Amino acid sequence: MHRHDGFRELDRQECLRLLPQVPLGRVVYTENALPAVLPVNFFLDHDRAVVLRTSAASRMARAVDDSVVAFEADCFDEATRSGWSVVVTGRAAVVTDPSEIERLDRSGPVSWAPLENSVHVRIEPGLITGRVLENVAAARPASP
Repeated sequence: MHRHDGFRELDRQECLRLLPQVPLGRVVYTENALPAVLPVNFFLDHDRAVVLRTSAASRMARAVDDSVVAFEADCFDEATRSGWSVVVTGRAAVVTDPSEIERLDRSGPVSWAPLENSVHVRIEPGLITGRVLENVAAARPASP
């Protein structure tokens, strides 16, 4: 990032404060040796893990179990040309512990899609990075 490009790096705490402010993000994983990206609704758990709920039969659930993935969420305002983006990178795993499944069924994310047989996928945050783009519209000269 250039010193005056309008971007500012966020520290881990700022990233964790911003993540729960949006309902959707994208999970980035590998499927058949190719990159795949899937929009998902999510929940930030008490231990700061990102938790998704999906169909047990989904290709994503099978592909991410015990794999390193990235999760990205953002929020931008086109009018002010400002916003933020946070990326969580870590190991994903399908939750199998019965007491943890019960807890997440009660308090975890509710899938926006109807699910008959769902599973929770937990992404343990290894690396959390982010950046904010501050209002650069005011700093730019008007177009002719």
